[in-house]
Amino acid sequence: MWMFGLWIDPLYLVLFVATLVISGAAQVYIKSTFAKWSGVRASSGLAGVRIGERLVQDVDFGGNRGPATGISFKIVPGDLSDHFDPRTKEIGLSRGVASRDSVAAMAVTAHEVGHAQQDAEGSVAMRARAFLVPAVTFSPTVSYLLIFVGLIFNLTGLFWLGIVVFGLMVLFSILTLPVEIGASRRALVMLRDTGLVANEQDEQGVKRVLTAAAMTYVAAAVTSVLTLLYYLSIARRNG
Repeated sequence: MWMFGLWIDPLYLVLFVATLVISGAAQVYIKSTFAKWSGVRASSGLAGVRIGERLVQDVDFGGNRGPATGISFKIVPGDLSDHFDPRTKEIGLSRGVASRDSVAAMAVTAHEVGHAQQDAEGSVAMRARAFLVPAVTFSPTVSYLLIFVGLIFNLTGLFWLGIVVFGLMVLFSILTLPVEIGASRRALVMLRDTGLVANEQDEQGVKRVLTAAAMTYVAAAVTSVLTLLYYLSIARRNG
């Protein structure tokens, strides 16, 4: 297909539009859901960081509770930048989550505590994903370079090497799904068991926020798989 004087693969246009729609829809969903439930006060009246401290104190982490877990909290810059670092046992909470007593803040904090519990219990999926982190840090740039050079100069071996490197990112995104979904399930169980989810509104909001968050990872996995399939189709056509 010719466009603006350049030949563009119609299959690439389909992939581009599909990726744009899937990723865009997931981002709109998580942002709108988070915004909605950020305006709803949790029945506990506790800010996000207090929710986290309560969970660490009352929930079992591989046989430990409270200070014995080594888990700590810190405020990190940005929005929806919340994360758990297994190397330092730190849970980073964005200011909007750490300082607010909303249902959204409660859900996000519990989700990150869920990751800490996975780490304490030696989750296989979480360890496998952590093992791939060094590789996927550089694989996007390396894979795109190998694929581009291999395609331009018709170097089949280089092109396939790029696909293999890109496959590491796909594997990482797939391994992320059970880790993230598992953390969300743990979050809901912990909130119920500790009585922090005290009514139907709390539970409905937590479920909505956790589901929206999970959809961003599903979208990332789907788009990465679609991209890999596109590269494989090129390899077959040029093989």
